[in-house]
Amino acid sequence: MQRGAGDGVAAPEGPPSDAELMARHAAGDPRAFGELVGRHRDRLWAVAVRTLGGDREEAADALQDALVSAFRKAHSYEGRSAVTTWLHRIVVNACLDRARRASARPTAALPDGEVRDRITPPAESAEAPVVRGETHREVLDALRALPADQRAALVLVDMEGYPVAEAARILEVPPGTVKSRCARGRARLLPLLRHLRGPDGKGGGGNPSGSASVTEPAATPAPGQGGQRA
Repeated sequence: MQRGAGDGVAAPEGPPSDAELMARHAAGDPRAFGELVGRHRDRLWAVAVRTLGGDREEAADALQDALVSAFRKAHSYEGRSAVTTWLHRIVVNACLDRARRASARPTAALPDGEVRDRITPPAESAEAPVVRGETHREVLDALRALPADQRAALVLVDMEGYPVAEAARILEVPPGTVKSRCARGRARLLPLLRHLRGPDGKGGGGNPSGSASVTEPAATPAPGQGGQRA
């Protein structure tokens, strides 16, 4: 007969929650923040890459800036929102800051293969069809044509699947503003990505400009795992 906690056998403890890891970090646990980041790094990386229109170098720098900021500001976390919401807010703000600075100065795109090794994500699986990579690049190129605020709203709602209310908390704007930004962004993407829709009118590589959402293949994982990038 299986013995339970009432028989004097302690039930196995599950992994600590995000909030518990935040509390441990604030209390001085040197491993807690690295565990928290390792738990969410891939998704934070995907948000950074997409919010910055596929610029992996800028995304890596923005993510590093955001994680350093989160590391230092953890004591100010009050639990009014989920830890993931708090982290995403810091990452998105870091990305938007970089996007605004970039828009104020002339930029030249790096030739293929010249992104620094330290931020080059792992190559896609050999089984991934070539068209998937092409679609991914086309969607990111189209996103780059949007204003940063519209791009951030679309990334959170249409690509990351956040409810509008949660995206509003991350962006610190009313839900109606998120809906408006998404609608305007989708309208601007439609002529840029119409060719990606299949002959039946459905997205062959996602539904990049349909009335419901923008979708694309998952972004490549963040370079490295766990704690902050050196």
